[in-house]
Amino acid sequence: MNNIFDTHAHYADRAFDGDREQLLARLPEEGVRYVMLASSSVEDTAENSAISEKYRYIYAAAGVHPESVDSTPDNYIDIIRETAISNPKVKAIGEIGLDYHYDGYDRDKQIALFTRQLELAQELALPVIVHSRDACEDTVNILKKYRPGGVLHCFSGSAETAEEIVGIGMYIGFTGVLTFKNAKKALRALEAVPLERLLLETDCPYMAPEPFRGKRCDSSMIRYTAEKAAEIKGVSVQELLDITCKNAMTFYNIQEV
Repeated sequence: MNNIFDTHAHYADRAFDGDREQLLARLPEEGVRYVMLASSSVEDTAENSAISEKYRYIYAAAGVHPESVDSTPDNYIDIIRETAISNPKVKAIGEIGLDYHYDGYDRDKQIALFTRQLELAQELALPVIVHSRDACEDTVNILKKYRPGGVLHCFSGSAETAEEIVGIGMYIGFTGVLTFKNAKKALRALEAVPLERLLLETDCPYMAPEPFRGKRCDSSMIRYTAEKAAEIKGVSVQELLDITCKNAMTFYNIQEV
């Protein structure tokens, strides 16, 4: 298998500190054609930008995750803007969005962080990578208002929500969750997503597919997610990888390399 485009990875994560360079040097030999690094904070944005400059096949997004809302400096927009402008390999704003999973979250602060970065994406004519956990209604309402070019990553919603997101003109990203035994909801959502709006991702080092569930994930493991997705969509695994790679190249405005 080849033509793997991992549309959402976190190689700046500490989980890769022991072997990051060796792993990233090896991935192209394992069929990985492109990787998009999603950022969670101002610091993460800087690290991902640096990694993207070092590896030909790696690109980066700049942005602040909702869980970083309380540790984000006041000038975060200026920092993200400068990174996106100065590095041509920064192809998106993200990951941004809403996360109401943990007690004590500040809904208003998260919405302000999310919408400001959506506005920055519009200013820079860049797509967005959207994170949404336990915040479906607010996320969908905001996306309907701004209608960005974007992807709702690590999709965990219903088939009906997937249809709404696709109706806005966005993509849906699926992880190794598709391979889990309790993935019925995710598989129903996958059925509702047209092939031309489908992206594959790892969210590594998290969300490793079966048979690696619970272990550190990396981009080569997308093949297992692709196998399950191809089964559901009624196409060959290589065809699915080719389609999702083309989708991602279009979405992130990446030319043939």
